[in-house]
Amino acid sequence: MTEILIERPEHGAAVEALFDEVFGPGRFAKTAERLREGNQRLQNCSFVAFKPDGFAGAVRQWPIDIGGAPAVLLGPIAIAPRWKDNGVGAKLMQSAIDSARENGHSGILLVGDLAYYGRFGFACEPHRFTLPGPVDPLRVLFLPLHARFLPLRGALKHPDSSINAAMDRPLRA
Repeated sequence: MTEILIERPEHGAAVEALFDEVFGPGRFAKTAERLREGNQRLQNCSFVAFKPDGFAGAVRQWPIDIGGAPAVLLGPIAIAPRWKDNGVGAKLMQSAIDSARENGHSGILLVGDLAYYGRFGFACEPHRFTLPGPVDPLRVLFLPLHARFLPLRGALKHPDSSINAAMDRPLRA
């Protein structure tokens, strides 16, 4: 049995430790991190997973702007190594998608593997979106959550316009 809960402040240390374990310090050098820095995760759209014997995984979502429309950036998502291939990731993904849809977000963008995320409805969008840094265009995936947002396209921006001005600086190592 897997229990999925909305991430609360008391989960923060376990979530960060898991992200460090799974991704290492290199996660801070990724382009998606540019949209997370100085941003506040969507508290009602970020989740943790527990198995009977403890913490099993987490997914976070962040507000972003795509071509002037509010949207969601999904990630990171991480599963404790002992719970990989056990359905935890799928349950976290479905909770994240459902909550973003229920909260009226236009769509979800992530940088990831189409072979995994395609089963949730994500499609490769290599030239539809512009991210604030280098990224493999074949890993830019999008899931529109409402029909009126199907034509959404443009530059991804931080929801705080003052932070967008600082995005020209190099990524952290």
